[in-house]
Amino acid sequence: MRCRHGLAFLAFPLQVPDLTLAASGLISARRPAAVVYCEGHFAGLDGKTAHGLVRHCEAFAIRAVIDSHCAGLDAGMVLDGVASGIPIVANLAEARALAGAGPATLIYGMAPADGLYRQEDRRILLEAMATGLNLVSGMREFLNDDAVFRAAALRYQVSIRDVRRPAALCDLRLFNGSISRVRCPRIAVLGTDGAIGKRTTATLLVQALQDHGIAAVLVSTGQTGLIQGGRYGIPLDAIPSQFCSGEVEAAVVEAYDTEHPDVIVIEGQGALSHPAYLSSSFILRGSQPQAVILQHAPARRHLSDFPFVPMPTPASEIRLIEAFAPTRVIGLTINHEGMQEAELTAAMALYEAELAIPVTDAISRPASRLVAMVVRAFPELQGGRSLPV
Repeated sequence: MRCRHGLAFLAFPLQVPDLTLAASGLISARRPAAVVYCEGHFAGLDGKTAHGLVRHCEAFAIRAVIDSHCAGLDAGMVLDGVASGIPIVANLAEARALAGAGPATLIYGMAPADGLYRQEDRRILLEAMATGLNLVSGMREFLNDDAVFRAAALRYQVSIRDVRRPAALCDLRLFNGSISRVRCPRIAVLGTDGAIGKRTTATLLVQALQDHGIAAVLVSTGQTGLIQGGRYGIPLDAIPSQFCSGEVEAAVVEAYDTEHPDVIVIEGQGALSHPAYLSSSFILRGSQPQAVILQHAPARRHLSDFPFVPMPTPASEIRLIEAFAPTRVIGLTINHEGMQEAELTAAMALYEAELAIPVTDAISRPASRLVAMVVRAFPELQGGRSLPV
């Protein structure tokens, strides 16, 4: 599927798990309606927040995505080749004119590397407030700190939620070793690059484990997971570095003490080898996972947003991870962007032969393969429903 700017996410039709449809346009009494603003970027990597909300959202019922470059298409078809019932519209007026209950919130759905708003974005956000919409944003630039936006919120009686704002300095936690009392397996979903699908794979993994009768909990480490409604997590890259490991540790311990799960899955950020995004080091230190699932995009030749840096290989990333922390990589998951079905199948077979670990694609392959990957590493978890052959 291509939008008018020529970018494409989908290379072949997929059989997407039911979780992909969890953000359908049907309004739930428990979820306020929202529209996602992603102008010019829904078919690109910077639209990853919007992508996550289309695929899965517990906190909001997503009514529409705003991107004039892809207007008229179904958001799920653009991403995964399966209709989600979430239309892409050209502007805010079209989003508000959709039949049914109108949105109460506009979510900023882009995640540019610098975390800053464009002037056009600011204009649209102020326009949304003037029509009575609350704002939710995961950008590094906090709208509540902007006098213009604070005044608009008061004038129009709407709220602004800056998801990436960390706790007050006095409330941030240093690493204290409490992770040692978390007795269940902890699995971090790391990657070879940023914007490569770690959160999506982690979300699908948790759902697959739960469906198999294994109590699994997700700890989010980025703004998208928190906007989606994640109960446990932190905006990791907004926290001062000396507190990062402690905040990851505290989030995992809270999930364990509250849920008493069989497994805790920790969403990764960036890549351990990445020269700019170093959050993976804090995740490995803070959560001390016994296992890692690595996400890789075989068709990428260079890091996203860093075209002068070549992509690492899965083998090199695995060596780095296992040298950096006392853990093991138990499986590889593929981001199939830019790949045809035959290329994906061949890549999975080659990586399995090279790395001697299970390989799958969390979106296009059966969810049971994710469960089998985990149970193979932690056989004590077997006891849910039998896995399909």
